[in-house]
Amino acid sequence: MTFTFKIIEKEKIQSVIPLIQKLNGNKVSDEVLAQRFSEMINQNYECAGIYTNNTLIGVTGLWFCTRHYSGKSVEPDHVYIDEAYRSQGLGKKFFRWIENYVKGKGFESIELNTYVSNAASHKFYFNEGYKILGYHFFKKL
Repeated sequence: MTFTFKIIEKEKIQSVIPLIQKLNGNKVSDEVLAQRFSEMINQNYECAGIYTNNTLIGVTGLWFCTRHYSGKSVEPDHVYIDEAYRSQGLGKKFFRWIENYVKGKGFESIELNTYVSNAASHKFYFNEGYKILGYHFFKKL
């Protein structure tokens, strides 16, 4: 099976909604997600996808910024690979592609958040050389 990694074009950003719904369990309506992605894509945000036979089977957002402690940094956000394609080394390949892509744009670090309850992702990121630096706090206003 052949996989392609690429940045999803702005005009096709809505194609990620079904995968994001699987990731988040339909907690936010498709309409709200569509509106949010329309705003995000015009900020310091890109969305990377994994395709097989022109079908989107994996996705992550990429937030770009400069931080005082890490320099030019990218944050992969809401990484999701369809269940049928997991445990095949695809996540590792996706992150290699992301690393090469962002290095090519002049970025020097990657940092990310993962849900506390997602032990499988913790193992993956540890194996990929990530270290825990702190906690992510959230307050809904």
